[in-house]
Amino acid sequence: MHYNQPLTRTYSTQQSIELMAKTQTNLFFIIFIFLSLSYFPSFSLSSSSADFFLYGGCTQQRYTPNSPYELNLNSLLTSLVNSATYSSYNNFTVLGSSANDVVYGLYQCRGDLAMPDCAACISRAVTRAGDLCPAACGGAVQLDGCYIKYDNATFLGVEDKTVVLRKCGPGSGMTGERDAVLTGLANSGGYFRVGGSGELKGVAQCTGDLSFAECQDCVGEAIRRLKSDCYAADYGDMFLAKCYARYSTNGAHVYSKAHAGKSDNDGEKTFAIIIGLLAGVAILIIFLAFLRRICEGQGK
Repeated sequence: MHYNQPLTRTYSTQQSIELMAKTQTNLFFIIFIFLSLSYFPSFSLSSSSADFFLYGGCTQQRYTPNSPYELNLNSLLTSLVNSATYSSYNNFTVLGSSANDVVYGLYQCRGDLAMPDCAACISRAVTRAGDLCPAACGGAVQLDGCYIKYDNATFLGVEDKTVVLRKCGPGSGMTGERDAVLTGLANSGGYFRVGGSGELKGVAQCTGDLSFAECQDCVGEAIRRLKSDCYAADYGDMFLAKCYARYSTNGAHVYSKAHAGKSDNDGEKTFAIIIGLLAGVAILIIFLAFLRRICEGQGK
């Protein structure tokens, strides 16, 4: 009579060493994958600094709810948000059945802001204006990365050097270097200007509805006021109604050039891709090792 004996498999010393090596290798790859995947949530490829609220204002004149003006205003604000997906500046005029229903508006993003960030910033500015200026015929909101304005009185193409925000930091004594950077901005061309020397960075921008001569005049006035009002300060912001000039000695993101911000994001994306590829290779190796073990078990 034969009894069924339990099936056992014996390993030589060399086979045991090879099995342990395989187990350790597989364990290493499993740990590597876990650590790699746990790294992904730590990436932040978009900066929230563009959404920082700087100032806002509303006109005292108000419209009647559900009036033609409100419908036109909603149409204009929608146009601002949609346009910001492909252009960093635009202005619109929505006509009505009467002169009282006409609404004017514009938006502008900071010149170094990527288009997806521009669109997100304008969308948040529009939302903020709705909260800040309910039923007001006109309003303006300046976030760190973008600006919107709308009104029932035309302001497009009109230079306005009214001071709407002035902020000065504590003293640092870097007046010579600061004045050199600001003078460089004043003498630069274009509607968006950046410059710097060492840790001191500066930026200036005009709204796109101004002519080049008006832009030069507006930026020149903002810089003149910065030099006089923020004397020896380590940072300064001077926002006029149609332009601004800013400087900082701490290398803040708002003063970095466009390619600098993009290179940081591109580096993070590249590293994430590399980690993903390595994790994929590790998974493939483990899968092949698992198939090989099954095949070896079936052959014995």
